[in-house]
Amino acid sequence: MLFSLIFKATQVSLTKKKSMTQTAFITGATSGIGKATAALFAKNQIRLILCGRRKERLKALEEELGKLTDVMTLQFDVSNKDEVFSAINSLPENFSNIDILINNAGNAHGLSTIQEGDIDDWDAMLDINVKGLLYVSKAIIPKMTEKNSGFIVNIGSIAGKEVYPNGNVYCASKHAVNALNKAMRIDLNKHNIRVSAIHPGAVETEFSDVRFKGDTEKAKTVYSGYSALQAEDIADIIHFVISRPYHVNIEDLVVYPTAQATATIIKKEG
Repeated sequence: MLFSLIFKATQVSLTKKKSMTQTAFITGATSGIGKATAALFAKNQIRLILCGRRKERLKALEEELGKLTDVMTLQFDVSNKDEVFSAINSLPENFSNIDILINNAGNAHGLSTIQEGDIDDWDAMLDINVKGLLYVSKAIIPKMTEKNSGFIVNIGSIAGKEVYPNGNVYCASKHAVNALNKAMRIDLNKHNIRVSAIHPGAVETEFSDVRFKGDTEKAKTVYSGYSALQAEDIADIIHFVISRPYHVNIEDLVVYPTAQATATIIKKEG
């Protein structure tokens, strides 16, 4: 009899835990902060919808993290409006109830003065960093407002807080993320939706490889001589933010490595 009661209680506990499982939608999940966040969320039994452009990386993530939680992957480019809405609208019913949106996809192309800037680079940054964030948010927010709950975390940058030499359009795109984060929080307040932004300083990821267009030697110099932030550091912070009690909303965080004082002041050894 006692065993029967314990078994039933365990069943109820497991059912309750399962019903409380959250679903997170992460853009830019195939590398850097997005990938690290996906791994940490999986360890905490958060169901995952992982998005990116690189099919093989998505497949590998699904196989790896699928051992820990339910995982679905979507291959699309956030800057392509039609792809965004088509992919998100294709979600099966059991993955369509999104609790957490991590707007992580972003990029930097080039590092030049405004007068020498490449217009294609400008388009790429504005399309992904600003329009991509808007497209994904627009596709997901209506279901959050319908149920009056949800959490949106926008990954910005210290470039959204200050402007540095040759950063012009990238800084402008991240200032837009900062402004959109504030606007989202105001507009979605009546719907009980939490909105937060995290603005990292120097994080050692593929960011500089992309900015310097595959010049890995040049990219390495960005992170040499000091201990830069790692993607896992930001993932820890994201998980902390989303796991606070629902009445707590950490609205805006700037995160530097200890060696960094501003976007351009970094204490390097040697």
